[in-house]
Amino acid sequence: MDNIELKGMEFYGYHGIDPIERKFGQKFIVDLTIYLDLSRPSKSDNISDTINYSKLFSEIKTIIETGKYNLLEKLAAVISERILTIYDVDSVQVSVKKPNVPIAHSLLDYASVTISRQS
Repeated sequence: MDNIELKGMEFYGYHGIDPIERKFGQKFIVDLTIYLDLSRPSKSDNISDTINYSKLFSEIKTIIETGKYNLLEKLAAVISERILTIYDVDSVQVSVKKPNVPIAHSLLDYASVTISRQS
């Protein structure tokens, strides 16, 4: 199956169960893969036959910067539902990473959640 990927998108949001996370916010990193048939745009070379990457980025940015969710699971689900609702895609995979996890005495790069949904 063909796909479009946007990897390493960075946003600032106010998600988490800790009140400090929700008050001061933090960085989130999102990886998106959408699966769809790309045979038409690969022949036409026309942006109207595919999904505009800038619009995908803007949709995700709006969700992360305007919403407030307790869990990464919910945030990833909201992103995937929005993509499936507004674009003609077969399926979507969303990974949300939280680099600054507030776990006392922890050493880790990030916590993340990855979900996959089909239309």
